[in-house]
Amino acid sequence: MADESPLIRSLRAAVAAAPGDVPLRLHFAELLLTEGRNDEAVAEAAVALQHAPGDANARALMVRAMGMPPASPPTPPAPAPEAPAPAPEVSAPRPPVSPASPETPADAAPPAPETPAPSFDWDAAEQQVQDLVGPRFLDEPQADGAEGTAGDADAWDVDAPGAVRLADVGGMEEVKERLEAAFLAPMRNPELRRLYGKSLRGGLLLYGPPGCGKTFIARAVAGELGANFLTVSLSDVLDMWIGASEKNIHDIFETARRQAPCVVFLDELDALGAKRSRTHHSGLRNVVNQLLTELDGIASGAGNEGVFVLAATNVPWDVDIALRRPGRLDRTLLVLPPDAAARESILRYHLRERPIEAVDLGKLVKATEDFSGADLAHVCESAAEAALLDSARTGSVRLITTKDLLGAARQIKPSTEPWFAAARNVAMFANEGGLYDDLLAHLKRKRKL
Repeated sequence: MADESPLIRSLRAAVAAAPGDVPLRLHFAELLLTEGRNDEAVAEAAVALQHAPGDANARALMVRAMGMPPASPPTPPAPAPEAPAPAPEVSAPRPPVSPASPETPADAAPPAPETPAPSFDWDAAEQQVQDLVGPRFLDEPQADGAEGTAGDADAWDVDAPGAVRLADVGGMEEVKERLEAAFLAPMRNPELRRLYGKSLRGGLLLYGPPGCGKTFIARAVAGELGANFLTVSLSDVLDMWIGASEKNIHDIFETARRQAPCVVFLDELDALGAKRSRTHHSGLRNVVNQLLTELDGIASGAGNEGVFVLAATNVPWDVDIALRRPGRLDRTLLVLPPDAAARESILRYHLRERPIEAVDLGKLVKATEDFSGADLAHVCESAAEAALLDSARTGSVRLITTKDLLGAARQIKPSTEPWFAAARNVAMFANEGGLYDDLLAHLKRKRKL
């Protein structure tokens, strides 16, 4: 403050540097009281009592600063036990003193030694300083500490085994067979797995057009395995501080190892594991290097036993080639647009709670060739909007019909067409080692080459 004396400023700085020095704080409060700053003196005395709850000098100073009558004149520390303390303490017996003794209060009657001095109202004092001094302890420190520990343990959300199974995935029999061979059969037959030396780990890369259910298939695999499920995206990993992104990846895999069996799903792998030759930022290259280390299980003495790594991408040709070598994401599975059986299941799902009338699913399935799952959901949404607007204009509610759905399907173009246009060049001219043989075969069947 501008009007403070140099002594007060010096003492204030000294108290701030040594907050636990009770005598120094009381000396500072005494000086404040001398200069008429009673409120500040009360606050300093209250803080001193926090550090030394039974300090008689601090109590006496607070009484004087608050302008309340003292229980007794200031006396040497020896007779302090005469005044009853607020806490239940055993007071020492008062020695007999003569009436002329300076320790005897001036207005005390002969029976004064047997009558306790009036006690200080600490409840009233606490009400006056409660806004100046915060509580010393929290109400439930143990509970708060437990919550903090739980928060640290749950830094990465791991979903418990879900109810989704591969049977909930309509059609796509070829995809299911590949998944059965890669993950499910070894898990269901531990004796055969040990006989053939099949490790209870693995990596599978799902690729294909957007909106075709790669994430849903990954959850279905976790459900079939009875395994926990941990989803990882770019935003979960990248951090502005140097080294923090790599630590995030390590912590994710450590969590998966502790929660094994666990499926780690790396969503949009092309963003998380892009080709290092095309990456100019050293931080992103370090992220890919750390991911390679974790996939090998080098960072853990126990390896990745019981940790299944599934990854999904729309552009596998942009993924670093080291991620796809044997022992890491060594198996690749093409997830194509849903076939006829799958389209019927998806349409039934999105129409299950809508008011429909005599919908011919056979015609609708034929009209939605090459539609992704997201496209089919959009068809149902558009048909519902058309029926809703018609009902609003006419004033009478009508149901969604096959005509509405077919009309919506004609207006919507399959979102998979641009993807196949780009993938065709890769399958024809960049199919080193037969990485995209399944894509090439599909394009030939569809006469898109």
